[in-house]
Amino acid sequence: LRYTESMLPAAARRIVALLEAAAIAAAATAAAARSSTGTVEAAALPREARETLANIRRGPPFPYERDGVAFGNRERLLPGKPKGYYREYTVRTPGERTRGARRIVCGGKPTAPDACWYTDDHYQSFSRILE
Repeated sequence: LRYTESMLPAAARRIVALLEAAAIAAAATAAAARSSTGTVEAAALPREARETLANIRRGPPFPYERDGVAFGNRERLLPGKPKGYYREYTVRTPGERTRGARRIVCGGKPTAPDACWYTDDHYQSFSRILE
């Protein structure tokens, strides 16, 4: 037996509508939280992130093989730019045996970027670095 909306009592239809509205609101709130990019002063970054910024300015060679590779911005949390504009760099995490979650992503020229962003949650959120 299949129920249609018209077969439900009025109270049940209101509950369904409220649940749908709550789900939409929760999804929108989560998307807004992920996409918000705050700012952080370079001096307030962890020491390892400041070292990574200095390495970016010096240029290669970098400590990690993947440093300097193109960052695709698939999450679309950074401003829209042409493919190849962004590059990612690993921020060392003490005690971590892998690359960890911390990164700096910079846009523009490799050793003189237009702007850089810091993430400590593997691209779930970014803070623009103010220098």
